[in-house]
Amino acid sequence: MAIGGGSTIDTAKAIAYGLAEPEKDVWELYEHTRTAEKCLPVASILTIAAAGSETSRGSVITNEKTHAKRAYDDNLARPKFAVMNPELTKTLPDYQTESGCVDIMMHTMERYFTNGGNMEITDTLAEGLLRTVMKNAQILHTEPENYEARAEVMWAGSLAHNDLTGCGNDGGDFMSHTLEHELGGMFDVTHGAGLAAIWPSWARYVYRECLPRFVRFAKNVMGVSDDGSEEEIAIQGIEAMEKFYHSIGMPVNLQELDVHPDAQQIRKMAEQCCIACGSHTGSARKLTLEDMIAIYVMADQAGK
Repeated sequence: MAIGGGSTIDTAKAIAYGLAEPEKDVWELYEHTRTAEKCLPVASILTIAAAGSETSRGSVITNEKTHAKRAYDDNLARPKFAVMNPELTKTLPDYQTESGCVDIMMHTMERYFTNGGNMEITDTLAEGLLRTVMKNAQILHTEPENYEARAEVMWAGSLAHNDLTGCGNDGGDFMSHTLEHELGGMFDVTHGAGLAAIWPSWARYVYRECLPRFVRFAKNVMGVSDDGSEEEIAIQGIEAMEKFYHSIGMPVNLQELDVHPDAQQIRKMAEQCCIACGSHTGSARKLTLEDMIAIYVMADQAGK
């Protein structure tokens, strides 16, 4: 039984894998050198809306010796039940509440910005979820005791990461998450805030290869008008998302996150990223090692 948020639930999943197969090293699952055959039942009492781990098959843990942050997905660990009471999130600091909102949105956006085919109904669900979280994140920024807003965000967190918003496409991009995992593993930053600091640079790096999706996002989620070229509309959508992040106290680059990696650290994160995702990966655009380095550099230079 996990009582907490994503880190607590993911740790419980890792423990459940380990206890079910005590003769094996659980880290091998997260290195993807084997798959789990057993897992003890997992359940959760949620105290922060963010990761969606309370209904998902995924888990992410950090190796404290190597600082590698890795994910493993398996339905064996999908929780048997989750207690979701918005009252339990009311004592959260605003920074954690808003970081959670960013994570919820990113779980949806990772599945939205793809070149692997899409369905209208899935897109509509994703866009509605994003608009709902944005609206209620801003409410909670000024009204942290607002029960209705917390309920909307909590339910959105589960819907965003139970695979519903990935139906009908190639499963998603998830490179912003992968890039942030290495950032979080090295610098121990809050996950949602790290995602907010990485996403704008990732978006500017890949949008041309996924232009129709960025145009649709700009219009249907961010409310950008039809005026201008498709590239101009896409960029306005990215800029509008940055403005939203700022409106809820979130960073949009590494300087605002107060993380200042040197060239060696950037290369190390990119190399670890390649190991984690199997070299070239991504759906909006396939990224190589040099691409990953370039995105980290963009995110670092953006605030200087």
